[in-house]
Amino acid sequence: MSKIAVIKTGGKQYKVKEGQTLKIERLDNKEGDKVKFETLLVASSDGNEMELGQPFTKKQVEAEVIKEGKADKVSVVKYKNKTRYLRNKGHRQYFTEVRIGVIA
Repeated sequence: MSKIAVIKTGGKQYKVKEGQTLKIERLDNKEGDKVKFETLLVASSDGNEMELGQPFTKKQVEAEVIKEGKADKVSVVKYKNKTRYLRNKGHRQYFTEVRIGVIA
């Protein structure tokens, strides 16, 4: 029976399960490093058992950093009609890709 957990990192919350890979906000870790995340909620995949934290549970999620990089470019365009106003701005967000290991 596998477990799912809700972790909080980078100001966001993610629902994760063992073996999953996901892209999160950039961490200050190198590739191959182990990272531990605090859990807000841990539950079994069938939903029979659940542990809710106040705000965190005593369990932690172990993950391994796979790679770091930059996401695709996002263009932001500001335009006002008939006033010759046009502003272009681009942004590439840094990310860290992690593989979820053990939910313990």
